[in-house]
Amino acid sequence: MGEPQPLLDPLTPAALFLVATIDEGGEAAVRDLLAELPGLRRSVGFRVPGAGLGCITSIGSAAWDRLFAGPKPAELHEFPGYVGDRHQAPVTPGDLLFHIKAQNQDACFELAMAVADRLSGAVTIVDQTVGFRYFEQRDLLGFVDGTENPEGRLAVSAALIGEADAEFAGGSYVIVQKYLHNLADWKALSVEEQERVIGRTKADDFELSDAAKPANSHVAVNDQDDNGTILRANMPFGSVMDGEFGTYYVAYAATPAVTELMLERMFLGTPDAAYDRILDFSTAVTGTLFFTPSAGFFDALPDAPAPAAAEVPASVATNGVVSQAGSLGIGTLKRS
Repeated sequence: MGEPQPLLDPLTPAALFLVATIDEGGEAAVRDLLAELPGLRRSVGFRVPGAGLGCITSIGSAAWDRLFAGPKPAELHEFPGYVGDRHQAPVTPGDLLFHIKAQNQDACFELAMAVADRLSGAVTIVDQTVGFRYFEQRDLLGFVDGTENPEGRLAVSAALIGEADAEFAGGSYVIVQKYLHNLADWKALSVEEQERVIGRTKADDFELSDAAKPANSHVAVNDQDDNGTILRANMPFGSVMDGEFGTYYVAYAATPAVTELMLERMFLGTPDAAYDRILDFSTAVTGTLFFTPSAGFFDALPDAPAPAAAEVPASVATNGVVSQAGSLGIGTLKRS
């Protein structure tokens, strides 16, 4: 198995997420940046001792086809999105994801600026989210986030591709979504009712008993015994000026099917619940799926795709006579 990017490392107090789309003709510049990125991270990290600067870089399905020839990760596809009776998970643009994390935000910001500078004119940054630690790993709803994250060998098996797709072993799939919280409605609930929405106690983070935990609570809908296990790297974000408060949901998994099942249950419901009740207070506004290669992938990128074959002209010469297909209404030139 290849050495993974630092997605298994503990969460840091600071993070910065960039999602970008590749502009037409920008493929060569993106390939250059991907090859250069490990050294770029080392250069910035060396200037900020003790920051523990890391960058987890992931690539979307359509971008993969534009950047690389040869085999493709077996389960890499576009984020499907979900439309339930009451809530939906939208599909939004995204070819590249840079998950930059460190002990200090200045290190994250410096690396993000360096990445953006190298990609200037080749990509469009469609989302930038600055994440931060909020007290003891709590989200802005006030609950501890990520309690059930796997550890040790379970984290490895949950997050990393194994020999089932040997060429991409050590890689991972990641789904990211940006959720905005309606804190006014949330704060109008009693603590006891908030606990029923989440399925855990707020102060000490204990899971409610089966008798006390509603079937539509977040914990019940996302029961890992039913769904499987993923590795979450969620971070709070917000703007006091804009009144925007939310959670940047980051789910690494050995197969995207596990995360997709969780989202399907959240938005489309389960046999016991119409949907995850947390969605009454948290609205998904983005949704993208990427492949996260192993660290060694960037040291020897696959070849670029061959240039597309030239388009067949409408004007065709046959036996020295030039005819224009369809020019006399005799047949047409079809293009699939």
